[in-house]
Amino acid sequence: MSLDFTLCETIYTDIYSRNITHNLNKMAKEAGIYLALWRPSEDGFVFAEDIIPVLEKGLKDMKERPEHYKKFNSPNGWGTYKHFVPFVEEILKACKENPTAKIEVDI
Repeated sequence: MSLDFTLCETIYTDIYSRNITHNLNKMAKEAGIYLALWRPSEDGFVFAEDIIPVLEKGLKDMKERPEHYKKFNSPNGWGTYKHFVPFVEEILKACKENPTAKIEVDI
């Protein structure tokens, strides 16, 4: 299983799209960014600008406490801190560049 995270201008125009393993869900929950990335509609997140503060806060904590978050690395190596931090950084950058883009996810 994996997460497909997409920012869209319209139904037919994707601006940004990334995929990452679902094995990172526990790390995302610990950082407080799970709903923003995996289930945005459950927390009322519709547009990229809606999740910027959540991602900033979670990313900051992840960078300040790497050893804590590395405890959530997947034992099989598919889903690690060293891959998740850049993934979140890239999504945050895309959200800031396209604040009115609609969030779509597929899990």
